[in-house]
Amino acid sequence: MADTDHTDGFSASERAAMRQRAEELRSISGVKGAAKRAREYEACVAAIDALDGLDAVIAQRLHVIVADEAPHLEAKTWYGFPSYASDGKVIVFLQPSSKFDTRYATLGFSEDAQLDDGAIWPTSFALAAWNDAVDAQVRALVRRAAGHLSRLSA
Repeated sequence: MADTDHTDGFSASERAAMRQRAEELRSISGVKGAAKRAREYEACVAAIDALDGLDAVIAQRLHVIVADEAPHLEAKTWYGFPSYASDGKVIVFLQPSSKFDTRYATLGFSEDAQLDDGAIWPTSFALAAWNDAVDAQVRALVRRAAGHLSRLSA
C-alpha cells in the first residue's frame, strides 16, 4: 500500500475509517431509543448522499432494497459505510470503492447474517455494475441474511 505508515501498519484510509468509527460512537453516546435510531439513520443517509457515480447508485439501491426486503433492519453507519443492523449488530454493509480506492464496491455481510450454507459460504461480493440481475441477487441475499429464508423461494 502506497499510503501505509510503517510504524503502525495501517494506511491513511484505514486510520481515517477508524477515526470515523470512533466519531460514530461518540455521536450516539448517551442517546437512546428513537433518538438514537434517528441519528443513525440520518448518518447513513448522509454517507449515501456523499457518494458519487456507481458508488452512489449502489448505495441508493441497497438502501431501497433493505427497506423493501428487510424493513426491520436499522440503517446506520459502520466505519463510515452505509450499514443495516438488527439489535445493534450489523448484518449487511456497503464498502464503496471510493473508501479505499478499489476498483469495485463490496457488499458485505457479518457473521450475524443468516447466509450459512454448509461448511463454506461467501460473506462479501464485488459490485462492479448495477443492473436488474444484480438487483435481484442483492434482494435475495438481503432477505436471506436478515432471516427471511422462507421468502427466498417466493
